[in-house]
Amino acid sequence: MAQYEQGYRSRVMKAVTSADTQLEIKVRRYIHRMGYRYRLYRKDLPGTPDLVFSARRKVIFIHGCFWHQHSCRQGNRLPKSRQDYWLPKLRRNVERDAEDQKMLQEMGWKVMVIWECETRKTSLDALGNKIRSFLDNGI
Repeated sequence: MAQYEQGYRSRVMKAVTSADTQLEIKVRRYIHRMGYRYRLYRKDLPGTPDLVFSARRKVIFIHGCFWHQHSCRQGNRLPKSRQDYWLPKLRRNVERDAEDQKMLQEMGWKVMVIWECETRKTSLDALGNKIRSFLDNGI
């Protein structure tokens, strides 16, 4: 069985990217079509936000539900193997997200998180309204 050969899991995990994911590209294209312009991954800001709207002092993080442990069905899923490794790692992701968002807010930035599940179950119109409200009004 190829999937159980030595190093299979390592190769699979190396293929997971942290930038330019399909989810991010989908959201970025949608926001661009809405007429907003942004910068990507400003490394000088805590958490390296996915989208940065500098003039508005607003940032958007686009989070995968599993990796950032959202409260939805996919985010509540736990790994079946190597829980001694994965559970602390996922917990640390959540803690780091909270720390980064707090630091950004203390620096005067407004923060929005778009969850993976929102791009699936929410109509794009509803998501667009949420994004527009955040960017134009800060809500």
